[in-house]
Amino acid sequence: MSAALHPVVTLAICVVAARFLIRAKWVRRAPGSGIALWQMLAATWVLSLAGMLITLGLAPYDAPVLQALPEWSSDSLSTVAQDVLVVSGLAVLAVLAAALVTSWCAVARIRRRHRDVLALVGRTDDAAPGALVVDHPAAVAYCLPGTPSSVVLSTGALRSLTTAELHAVLAHEHSHARERHDLVLLPFVALRRCAPRAADAVALLVEMRADDRACRDHSPEVLASALHRFTAGPPAGALGTMATSARVERINSQAGTTTWHRWTALLSGLSLVATSLSFLVC
Repeated sequence: MSAALHPVVTLAICVVAARFLIRAKWVRRAPGSGIALWQMLAATWVLSLAGMLITLGLAPYDAPVLQALPEWSSDSLSTVAQDVLVVSGLAVLAVLAAALVTSWCAVARIRRRHRDVLALVGRTDDAAPGALVVDHPAAVAYCLPGTPSSVVLSTGALRSLTTAELHAVLAHEHSHARERHDLVLLPFVALRRCAPRAADAVALLVEMRADDRACRDHSPEVLASALHRFTAGPPAGALGTMATSARVERINSQAGTTTWHRWTALLSGLSLVATSLSFLVC
């Protein structure tokens, strides 16, 4: 039973850490570290939930999971409760894998249709190098991930943005494609039903990470000014603007974070993942 307490405690830590991470201000100052920590926290949560069920079911064998699983599978005297717990734990992993595949297929299907539409209505424009332009009165800019990825701008955005603002926005959107932020978000899309606030927090951090990348080559004031001009969100399956006010406030504050914060986040996340995996051999 002591082995079963291991993932139980880790699962409880994940719940508390997630609540803290949603409110933590330093995470927004270091979005890259925040994204990595959220990824490790999500992996730990899933592994701990599965580990709790499996270790409870295998507790009578008094052996590490990797040793106890073969014994359980060949044990004709195992109880129904044991079987239910072990199968439930394995099902957690299987369901998550299925959810990831389903989410990926659904998003890929939406993006494929969207790409087909863009091939018909999108056009290039010398004013927006590396982007497709579509006729729409609202100011809209987004990245359509994939191979190849596409950055899309509306004619409303071209009319309302200055040249400097346009280049900053393009840098922001290209960073989404370059860093494959769509893959970062995929697990949280699959987990959205059970953790909607976590999914929203990661989506915002992804936008802030792209803001930081854009600000490396462009003025933060210019990017903040550009964000004020966007009123419409991106279509389904795309990456684009969200929580504009929070992003503008952050850009204008220009508050950085310390190396101590980054290393603490990284080491804490790695410790959680390692702890959640240790039930396999302990």
